[in-house]
Amino acid sequence: MTTAASTDTLAEAVLATCRRAKVASRPLRVATRATKDAALHAVADALESATDRIVAANAEDLARGRADGTSEHLLDRLALDPARIAAIAGAVREVAALPDPVGEVVRGSTLPNGLRLRQLRVPMGMLGVVYEARPNVTVDVAVLALKSGNAVVLRGGSAAQSSNTVLVEVIRGALESAGLPADAVTSIDEHGRDGVGVLLRARGLVDLLVPRGGADLIQRVVREATVPVIETGVGNCHVYVDASADLAQAVEVVLNAKTSRPSVCNAAETVLVHSALAADFLPTLLGALHGAGVVLHADERSLRAARAAGLPAEPVTDADWAAEFHGLEIAVGVVDSVQDAVEHISRWSSAHTEAVLATDVRVTDYFCAAVDSAVVAVNASTRFTDGGEFGLGAEVGISTQKLHARGPMGLGELTTTTWQVLGDGHVRV
Repeated sequence: MTTAASTDTLAEAVLATCRRAKVASRPLRVATRATKDAALHAVADALESATDRIVAANAEDLARGRADGTSEHLLDRLALDPARIAAIAGAVREVAALPDPVGEVVRGSTLPNGLRLRQLRVPMGMLGVVYEARPNVTVDVAVLALKSGNAVVLRGGSAAQSSNTVLVEVIRGALESAGLPADAVTSIDEHGRDGVGVLLRARGLVDLLVPRGGADLIQRVVREATVPVIETGVGNCHVYVDASADLAQAVEVVLNAKTSRPSVCNAAETVLVHSALAADFLPTLLGALHGAGVVLHADERSLRAARAAGLPAEPVTDADWAAEFHGLEIAVGVVDSVQDAVEHISRWSSAHTEAVLATDVRVTDYFCAAVDSAVVAVNASTRFTDGGEFGLGAEVGISTQKLHARGPMGLGELTTTTWQVLGDGHVRV
């Protein structure tokens, strides 16, 4: 039973962690790029040196997950092995090689009175990031925060607690060896869901909070937070195959968007096909998806095409149109125009990523202008929506809202701006 005293003790422990992180953010704010990059290289080296320790901790998480009946796609997200750790360390070095956003001049001018104005990028200060079952995110978020001059408090969820505990310890040790405060990267995992509640209401300490995970987690954060939040969204991504599409190319793109890694948020969940392609092309596409092990949830016209080709398919439901399947399932629909495709997307999309496959520039131009999502792809897979693929090094999450950050959130999105007013004894008259 939770008592008022124990609740107060937990809240004070979380707030104390936030205060230490806030203090640690101050030297980061003025750290040079050379100092920050040296710390990131120290983190990468430390991760590689601790590979055996990290893999052993991760094995504990995987064993616990299997015992709890965790699905295979979540276990895949959770798993770390030497190759993945080496890739994570490599990504850290890639972030170190990126330009430092802090100090970048966004815009500037000289006023008629001689005052010089500059708007500069500066660190947010102290970040809170809440995520689930993704130990690689622990490293991604920590290094992006450090490179952009921010401290970060992490809550990585119980599924990856053993892995995250070791990863945070390794990162903190590397920071100290590089002369930066260890409290620039801290975790509140030990305080569980109740600790998250305290973090969400730590006004004056948390400058920005980012949730990264499933719909339930994100909605809890949006509903309960009193600190500034950037909402990252679930990925109900669409691919529209127009009558003008290169059909051989379209099959490859749809297969990649759905099957290359179906558990992630940039995987396609719905494919819409122009009615002019329903008779000849659609059975080919459905056959390719079925051959890759994908379960088909088909509307009336695509269901007819599937059955005519002898392919198994289930009637689509509203729940299917709205679903982020996280697996080898896809909703399939036939539409009569690009306008109909956009209308369908407008109704069901989570505003993450939508793709159009077409050679008619009028179609692609209309789709790009009409679709209101964070990312719109033309003749390319939805799977490219990723901080690494975009050259950002990594990402904190993919923002589906419309504030200062939209799409993959890299270094620039972890900064805010300040105005510098440079005068020579100027007074206002």
